[in-house]
Amino acid sequence: TADNGHLHACPMTAQEQENNGEIWFLGSKSSELVASVRTRPQVNVAFSKPSDQDFVSFNGQLELVTNEAKVDALWSDLYKIYYPAGRSDPDIQLLCFKPHGAHYWKGGGKMATLFKMTKAAVTGDAPESLGESHSVNYT
Repeated sequence: TADNGHLHACPMTAQEQENNGEIWFLGSKSSELVASVRTRPQVNVAFSKPSDQDFVSFNGQLELVTNEAKVDALWSDLYKIYYPAGRSDPDIQLLCFKPHGAHYWKGGGKMATLFKMTKAAVTGDAPESLGESHSVNYT
């Protein structure tokens, strides 16, 4: 959430997912995201695989974590693009997302969806099911 209270998205790369559902990220201490998490830790994390029409959206809490061993485990030299001082850059912030729930949509793939939508457009009938959708609670 931005300072004005409106929701906004922040693209990030998930680094690791634990068996308990936690998802780890590396971020920047000086970023707007980290500043907003300090006062508004409730966030939404979404992933997609557009080629298969698959999407998942998690709601939960993002925590700022200090754990140098975990940062070491997640670190890649590709991060030097964002952190010029390398692994020792003081701006590196470890973030842990703890999900409360999720909703997912599983499509039938692009070709199947396109076929069903085209068929519906030609016949004037409502399209057949374009996939399945379910919610999951973690708490």
